[in-house]
Amino acid sequence: MLKRPRFALSVLLSFCGPLLAQPSYYTGALGGVSTLSADGRSLFVSGGASTSLYKPENGPLLNLFAGVHLSDYLSVQANYVWNRNDVALVSLVAPDHGTALAYQQNRGSRQHAVFGEALIFFRNRDSRVRPFLSAGIGAVSLRSEEKLVTNVSGNPLLPPAVFSAAKPAFRTAVGIDLSLGPRLQFRYSFAEAIHGNEFSRYLSPPGQRNLAHFQNLFGFVVRLQRR
Repeated sequence: MLKRPRFALSVLLSFCGPLLAQPSYYTGALGGVSTLSADGRSLFVSGGASTSLYKPENGPLLNLFAGVHLSDYLSVQANYVWNRNDVALVSLVAPDHGTALAYQQNRGSRQHAVFGEALIFFRNRDSRVRPFLSAGIGAVSLRSEEKLVTNVSGNPLLPPAVFSAAKPAFRTAVGIDLSLGPRLQFRYSFAEAIHGNEFSRYLSPPGQRNLAHFQNLFGFVVRLQRR
């Protein structure tokens, strides 16, 4: 009667063995290109029409992180992410009668974010090539400052010269670690973070989409001890 339970337990332990490997700690830094999603909206109503949009430019990005490999295939990681992007806000209100209201506002914007993530690797820690997927949650703080207002027509309602906000965020990534030695790895990842959109909020008319932050990252991972 005891043979079947013992056999099932031995099979389970042999399957879970790689998941019970000795944990190891690591840290690293990634740099790259920050890309923000654009947004816009058009309204056609009795008495006139209006349209608005914002256009972001690519900017620099820094990602500092530390984590622990809980097993060959599962890790948890804490991230700090900083990026800077210039953004141009444009609005046009065209009534059926009267003067059109329009502006273009160029802004400089910065984001600071923290994330906690889980990473799933598809090969063990001894492999030279280790692709992974990750997902996590965190918070993003955005600050945006007016740099220049041009193409003004009439007396439009401009967004505030300075605005800021903190938002919860969700982040996912795909990437790969390439071994350069016993304790050093090269990492590439492509990540996307999604959160509330302060740029869309201040458009006239307001936009409707969340802000998506795309992150192309290159850098290095350092194991703090040998496995």
